[in-house]
Amino acid sequence: MSKFKAAVFDWAGTTIDFGSFAPMGVFVKAFEKFGITATIEQARAPMGAPKWDHIRTMMDMPEIAAQWQEKYGAAPTDGDVDKVYEIFVPMNEEVVADFATLVPGCKDAIDTLRAKGLKIGSTTGYTRSIMERVLPVAAEQGYAPDNLICADDLPEGRPGPLGMYQCMVDLVAYPPSAIIKVDDTAPGIGEGVAAGCVTVGVAMSGNAVGKTPAELSEMSAEEVDVLRQKATQILLDAGAHHVIDTIADLPALVAKLEAAE
Repeated sequence: MSKFKAAVFDWAGTTIDFGSFAPMGVFVKAFEKFGITATIEQARAPMGAPKWDHIRTMMDMPEIAAQWQEKYGAAPTDGDVDKVYEIFVPMNEEVVADFATLVPGCKDAIDTLRAKGLKIGSTTGYTRSIMERVLPVAAEQGYAPDNLICADDLPEGRPGPLGMYQCMVDLVAYPPSAIIKVDDTAPGIGEGVAAGCVTVGVAMSGNAVGKTPAELSEMSAEEVDVLRQKATQILLDAGAHHVIDTIADLPALVAKLEAAE
């Protein structure tokens, strides 16, 4: 048996959707519907936050706010965020299943942790309606976590701790130090930090790198390392206790942490 009782995973960029591509393109297209040009870089910046909060953050970016002011004659309000959000969610629902392929090594890592007696939880910045499209596709590939907390399930989302607290209740797992939170974004790491859990960032499969395995394979080792160092620093700055390349590396890290006791 492990000293850890549970591992709680993010979804896009962590267990599925290597490079976190599904939400990124939809944000750009949703803003286009309102005559606003948003870049991929702008769309990726707040990734990991609940999607309404993500849109609010994008709206507050000077370049986007200026476009909105010019087009609509006023700074974007929360009501305007609601309008973009109402467009975004169904658009994301339509495409998300196409990006729900498990990150290589995910199933083996989960199976290894379960064999040690860990419960497997999950939280996400996606809404429940979006995740309803993802769950069956993940299950077909052999990944079905013991619980799921979505961005719209609780009064407050990431980087607050409520999602992790609910995981503790659902999984009957405590204290926080016996729970590992694994995520590829700063808000998701912040969620684990706020709850007092052991936090593990995944660098190479996540949003900060934003590359497919095929794209990475075509790059030099030096180019890949530059991306790794950038993503690692983002995760460490968010409070990650440990950073690995992908979920495939997690069992080895857990074994190392167990051996250190």
